Amino acid sequence: MQDKKTFKAFRVEEENEKFISAIKEMPFEILEEGELLIKVHYSSLNYKDALSASGNKGVTRNYPHTPGIDAVGTVVLSKSEKFKIDDAIIVTSYDLGMNTNGGFAEYVKVPTNWVVKLPENLSMKEAMIFGTAGLTAGMSVLKLIETVKPENGNVVVSGATGGVGSLSVLILNKLGYKVTAITGKETEKEYLEGIGVEVISRKDFEDMQKRPLLKPLFSGGIDTVGGVILENIIKTVKPLGVVTCCGNVASPKLDLTVFPFILRGISLIGIDSQNYPMNCREQVWNKLAEAWKVENLEDNCTTITFNELSEKLNLMLKGKLKGRTVLKLV
Repeated sequence: MQDKKTFKAFRVEEENEKFISAIKEMPFEILEEGELLIKVHYSSLNYKDALSASGNKGVTRNYPHTPGIDAVGTVVLSKSEKFKIDDAIIVTSYDLGMNTNGGFAEYVKVPTNWVVKLPENLSMKEAMIFGTAGLTAGMSVLKLIETVKPENGNVVVSGATGGVGSLSVLILNKLGYKVTAITGKETEKEYLEGIGVEVISRKDFEDMQKRPLLKPLFSGGIDTVGGVILENIIKTVKPLGVVTCCGNVASPKLDLTVFPFILRGISLIGIDSQNYPMNCREQVWNKLAEAWKVENLEDNCTTITFNELSEKLNLMLKGKLKGRTVLKLV
């Protein structure tokens, strides 16, 4: 480390109002201030990363920039009393990869209060198969199961082949819940049914009647897409059910009456993984490493190198990636 003056990073630059990306050798001086310098072993792909890489100023204000809201690796330099050199750690969300250079690089520098120690029962690769998507799924499941029990009936999950949705399905399945998956990918119906999940096509669910309330079908739901899908989940949840929401890829708008909330007592809970309190993060990560750790986790994952990153980010923007995509750096 002492002799190393540069490191590889996936850099996005703005040129003539266009955004281009390339793998570049970067000096350590570009890294922001932080108590911990971390050698990144794995990162993972998230929708925010794809937006940042495409030049979305709502995610990243200033370029050049290195995206990557997830990273796992080892501490190589520490000014913190909490972490020492060679500790294995996880960094997800906060400002990493948004306006702070992120995990699509061989090194990141971050504040101590962004960092979680890697649980003993979780490998670095497994941590990134979960990543922010797994943390978000875990937060959603945690809120849901406080009220909704397996005996209450089916739980519905939207965007069930995406990162958060697919991991939510797997965790709920492990916990004994009957799951109904909403997906627009007909090609994935066989996979979902193969793990014991009922499937509803996205189009059929969107085309349900435009009424303030619909027939109660589910005990609760985890929504990852927003828009009409979330509206219809809320309208079809049974009395005293719980719905969590964490995404707006379909739409940020909701066209609802108050009837599901005042006539059925439905609870709608927003999930914000970016600023989730550290003690709660540690709780969810420990559950993901132990009681909630799903079997055959790597079956839900594609591992790529730097050279494949740009292509996969473009596919993510088009909604053509299944499950989780992990970037291997070591």
